[in-house]
Amino acid sequence: MSAVGGRDAGRKGADRPPIVVYEGVVKRFGAFTALDGVSAQVNRGEVVCLIGPSGSGKSTLLRCTNALEAIDSGRVVFDGAPLPRRESEARHVRRRMGMVFQNFELFPHMTALENVAVGRSTVLSEADGTAKVRARALLAKVGLADKADNYPSTLSGGQQQRVAIARALAMDPEVMLFDEPTSALDPETIGEVLGVMKQLADEGMTMVVVTHEMTFARRVGNWVIVFDHGRIVEQGPPAQVFDAPREVRTREFLSHLGWGGDSG
Repeated sequence: MSAVGGRDAGRKGADRPPIVVYEGVVKRFGAFTALDGVSAQVNRGEVVCLIGPSGSGKSTLLRCTNALEAIDSGRVVFDGAPLPRRESEARHVRRRMGMVFQNFELFPHMTALENVAVGRSTVLSEADGTAKVRARALLAKVGLADKADNYPSTLSGGQQQRVAIARALAMDPEVMLFDEPTSALDPETIGEVLGVMKQLADEGMTMVVVTHEMTFARRVGNWVIVFDHGRIVEQGPPAQVFDAPREVRTREFLSHLGWGGDSG
């Protein structure tokens, strides 16, 4: 499946089978249509950034990607197979995707180390000691080796989000999903989290990122998808979307944010 208008030239991983494909995805909440025929794809090893106004469907699409929300019509295809409808089967697919939420969602009664290790010990039935060895390595990866024994309440927002990223990575996911990971952070800690995400991108992790951080999308993203009222209004490489947007709605959205190229 090619991108809108067939403009996949130069897209990272365009010569490989995509890992996630959205085919005419529709999602309704009662009378409200959150996603209205969304079609796009995510290639292996690329960072796809979903941007657009709040409430435009970005986070809903992310939750449909790992079957946290069931779609009403269309298909989400992961690694060549449609997402299963049965929850027991969906859980198996979900293990292959790491998800990082806006508000961390760490277990308050567990230390940082225990939060990162818990998935491997409970879901993968890995020995507790082995799981904690892996957890320590991941805490070091996100710059928190010295915070292993801290509880979430003693960590800053940026530190908590980095623990959440380490927890998601602990399951060795094939795709990482980020739902506005910096929206609950103060300006001083946003850079901590974006730095870890850039490191993952540099290492070749496949990532789908819902974000209002336009500079991150412009500099780190390989493909940018612009949403408005549940539809994709434009998608393409960052240089095209940010520097030469084709659609009026894209220009309006970026102008509203005061975007001015790399200074954004």
